[in-house]
Amino acid sequence: MDLQSGKLYWPTTVTNPPSYPRLDKDVTCDVLIIGAGSSGAQCAHFLCNQGLSVVVVDKRKVGEGSTSTNTALIQYAGEKSFVSLSHTFGEASAARHLKLCEQSIRHIEQISGELPIDPDFIRRDSLYYASYQEDIPSLQEEYALLRKHGFNVEMWDEQRIGSVYPFRKSSALYYYNDAEMNPLKFVYGLLEKARLEGVQIYEETEIAGKRFEQDAAVFFTKERREIRAKHVIIAAGYEDKDFKVEKNATLSSSYAVITKPVEQLENWYKRTLIWETARPYVYMRTTPDNRIIIGGMDKDTAYADTRDSKILASKDKLISEFTKLFPNIPVEADYYLGAFYGGTHDGLPVIGQYETYPHCYVIMAYGDNGTVYNGVLAKIVTDQILHGSSPDMELYLQNRPLLENVKV
Repeated sequence: MDLQSGKLYWPTTVTNPPSYPRLDKDVTCDVLIIGAGSSGAQCAHFLCNQGLSVVVVDKRKVGEGSTSTNTALIQYAGEKSFVSLSHTFGEASAARHLKLCEQSIRHIEQISGELPIDPDFIRRDSLYYASYQEDIPSLQEEYALLRKHGFNVEMWDEQRIGSVYPFRKSSALYYYNDAEMNPLKFVYGLLEKARLEGVQIYEETEIAGKRFEQDAAVFFTKERREIRAKHVIIAAGYEDKDFKVEKNATLSSSYAVITKPVEQLENWYKRTLIWETARPYVYMRTTPDNRIIIGGMDKDTAYADTRDSKILASKDKLISEFTKLFPNIPVEADYYLGAFYGGTHDGLPVIGQYETYPHCYVIMAYGDNGTVYNGVLAKIVTDQILHGSSPDMELYLQNRPLLENVKV
């Protein structure tokens, strides 16, 4: 799959990326992880030092998939609101999902300080503003539900927003303790730590076939090498569909601009993450070298040619949207791209378990908080493998119960 096109920023931030060999022999292991992006790397992290033999393979160089275009706003709130998720799954389940995302962020922060490659994890607050006057009641309802469940969020009015930002919006939610990071450094760091702790990692090793036996799954590479495993985690990101098509999954296109470094960011209050209620929405963050990442302008297309034809126009539009908020920060695009972006119809990421794929878990951390979702799903799947169960598994299974299907 042609995952992205354009001029990529994150690869330029790593001078000596780790590299791994191709698989050139048959191997047997307890757990095979297919995919060495965020989900595969986080799975490898949870599984290492657990007394299991673990093998990770990727058909590309590690980190060259969607990780290289992930803009890495680390948040627990997502595009589908708490209120909307409650209508679909029930309030308790929606609250549990958000709490798991909070836990995932805390774990990402903790492990970031232990990695051999520093992923530049920084805690940031988030401003989520009302794009239109008619969005205010929904923000107020969201605020009430978040506060009911103990989330650290405030409701800001136009005066409060205008007192610290160079723009005015009628209303906004202000979330405390979200974060930002370098997603490529994070994946490199996780994999290097896992390698040092005994995980076998192979890149440029493409899976081309499979066979299932009573007690094992056997996958074959293009070079006709055999990998026999008791458990398999398919962590191939948006290319999961190459293994199993999930009817709840959607695919569209998104765009991002990374500016040249800017000299003055004093007008950007606490360098918060910023996004909006409009759909599709625009979001923005800063980087440690004082660049600005502006993303969004999502388009409902899963065709690479159509996506790529809109990159230049989307770049200009994203710059324009930023300038509306920060007219005194002159910016110039340095990197810009278009990339596929996965979501789900019901708003939650998915763990797939299918009769046609015994011994396998398919991780589909689709949504705007992919890095955080990957942490949630990786922990659940590794608990299943290590302990035989997880209390949160049912919330994310592909056949999870929707509220309208539950008898009250």
